[in-house]
Amino acid sequence: MSIEKSHQVPVELLATKMTSRYKLVIGAARRALELSQGGQKLVEGGLKDKPAITALREIAEGKVELKITKKAKGDKS
Repeated sequence: MSIEKSHQVPVELLATKMTSRYKLVIGAARRALELSQGGQKLVEGGLKDKPAITALREIAEGKVELKITKKAKGDKS
């Protein structure tokens, strides 16, 4: 399913991709950071789309897989 090129991503699509809103927010924020640092977009979008919108669109379309792992105690990375 392709998402209409707008500044909104349907919450219904996002809810089916993750079991936790917290994980969704963290994953989208990390992907948005990658995009803002020059990462390649995996979906078509407007030139004015902010990295956060692009990240959510990528998640909704299943273009990125979110893996949230716990850091080991003392891990600085």
